[in-house]
Amino acid sequence: MPSGGLAPRSSIDGDAQADVVVVGAGLTGLWTAYYLLEADPSLEVVVIEQATAGFGASGRDGGWCSARFPISAQGLARQHGLEAALAMRAAMRDAVVEVGGVAAAEEIDCDFAYGGTVSVARTAPQLARLTADAAGSAQWGDEVHLLDASAVAEHVVVDGVIGGTWTPDCAQLQPLRLVRGLVDVVTARGARLVEHTRALRLSPRAVVTDQGTVRARSVVRATGAWTSQLPGSRRQVAAVDRRMIATEPLPPSFWTEVGLAHGQTFSDARLQAGHGRRTSDDRIVFGGRLTYRRGSALGLGLDDDPRTTEHLRAALADLFPGAANARITHAWGSPLAIPRDRYPAVGYDEDTQTAWAGGYVDDGVAMSNLAGRTIADLVTGSNSPLVHLPWVGHRSPSWEPEPLRWAGITAGLRGVALADLEERLTGRPSRVARALSPLLAH
Repeated sequence: MPSGGLAPRSSIDGDAQADVVVVGAGLTGLWTAYYLLEADPSLEVVVIEQATAGFGASGRDGGWCSARFPISAQGLARQHGLEAALAMRAAMRDAVVEVGGVAAAEEIDCDFAYGGTVSVARTAPQLARLTADAAGSAQWGDEVHLLDASAVAEHVVVDGVIGGTWTPDCAQLQPLRLVRGLVDVVTARGARLVEHTRALRLSPRAVVTDQGTVRARSVVRATGAWTSQLPGSRRQVAAVDRRMIATEPLPPSFWTEVGLAHGQTFSDARLQAGHGRRTSDDRIVFGGRLTYRRGSALGLGLDDDPRTTEHLRAALADLFPGAANARITHAWGSPLAIPRDRYPAVGYDEDTQTAWAGGYVDDGVAMSNLAGRTIADLVTGSNSPLVHLPWVGHRSPSWEPEPLRWAGITAGLRGVALADLEERLTGRPSRVARALSPLLAH
């Protein structure tokens, strides 16, 4: 089906009634509506969005659909046991396949390509991290192949590579097309999308908006980084801006030299990794620079940040010297929701029939699909394996109040950048990274 346009849907005028009201029309909210209606087509589902569908991170993502989870399999096993860790890893791999399957079945033209991802190492510490990742992957059911420099070059030619890894469990897509395609599907099946309507207060069985109150048996919060702006939830997540750039379409000669011919995404193995992909019209989308504004203030990413754009342009040129003179045609930010312990979660209160999901850090495309399926099962009472996954019911600690939060996050981001520089200059694992290890791995 053709992707929906960006014309806003009508707002509500006065009070409304529904079986389920979902706050947030990003991927979490839309997947939730999709699977609720798949489970019970008779449900009346209302989705409320303060701007337009996909206005937040869902429509601004770099286009990775990855099986990564912010908590390592080892960390999951320590907290929840071996079987829970294995189940979570399998669920994440399945989520990548599910996104592609729905896109195909619903004829959503979002440039979905299941090409895997290649991570490249350019220093000895980076290669050591990738080697450890590959060595431990099989016990969790993950397929991660350790590559020498020549094998990396079969996927992508990056300047100065000494090795890398490849895993099939990643796809790429155009995120806003996926969002608008899902909008078309769920509204065609009876869901009501209400845009330009701000939720002022969420409570059991009602959402008060600036246009009226929507009453429902179940309320689902799918507000992503905007959770940090909701009364009573301001310290649940930190809203961190991930900056992205896109080049002009690059000539065939560049791609003959660089590769990425089969839909692969790519990243480097720095502690603050850069990541990117080749688009269907032969651009490079590249990002990874993080910024934080005091109070989790949301810079909506519409305007350029020249300093950050230049940093990303230089980092891209360092990886691909042939792109050094490429024109940067787009630069934007993607507001990420980061919990204090970096642990995403899905939750449901049976007494109030209130559900929530989020905190995906920077891997929300596949995770939002898994969350939407899980919320649908929780709301409809399905005792599926998904409702027993270890992230269901997890409660992260609150972030510190400002200005401590700003000071801590800013210091951490600067420390990671310093650690990357230290490793590049010395060729040895960073002492700064060891000090920051509680923030970098779980």
